[in-house]
Amino acid sequence: MLQVQQIEIPPGHRTLLRELDWQAFEEVLRDLGEKRNTRIANATGTLEIRMPSPEYERVKVLLAHLLVVLLDALGWDWESLGSTTFKHPASNVGIEPDDCFYIQNCAAILGKHRLDLSIDPPPDLAIEVDLTSKTRLSAYTTLRVPEIWRYQNNELTISVLEGDTYTHSSNSRIFPNIPIISLFSEYLANTSQPMSAIRKAFRLQIDTLNLSEQP
Repeated sequence: MLQVQQIEIPPGHRTLLRELDWQAFEEVLRDLGEKRNTRIANATGTLEIRMPSPEYERVKVLLAHLLVVLLDALGWDWESLGSTTFKHPASNVGIEPDDCFYIQNCAAILGKHRLDLSIDPPPDLAIEVDLTSKTRLSAYTTLRVPEIWRYQNNELTISVLEGDTYTHSSNSRIFPNIPIISLFSEYLANTSQPMSAIRKAFRLQIDTLNLSEQP
């Protein structure tokens, strides 16, 4: 019988496993193990396993770093749970965001080693870098994640949850008075400087903004 560990996925590629029930999904997760480089997304019985590329990792880390610079400049509390596996067994949904942040609900998850989304809030913000595949919004809809930032084709987009559907938005609900897309895009597209220099330049620009008016 073919074992999941036998499947080789080159960096920047993905593979799909179809018609999986929840038990089979859990078995695949156990076979993959916790110490792995792959990312998974499971919705409607189709499991996607993708292997990040160096380009993907750079954008993901840089986007998260820029967000942290902004949060720190605002003086807001935050927690990042990275690529935690979020599960909704009743809907056969499980997903690992590229990164995720608790901001408004930061205090609600402090000190917790395991999350139960039947009682705990989902992340306030999920980050996805779509270089080899498209984010499965249906999975995030089930988990009720309020806001998703996606980077694809050198473009940052914001999707906000409206009822049971995600809609594109020109503004972030978390940062309603900050032009997130235009502010972040210039720095995310910068491939000629190290991330350390980009982060410093971003902080200098943040310092020129009037952040005291933020809610």
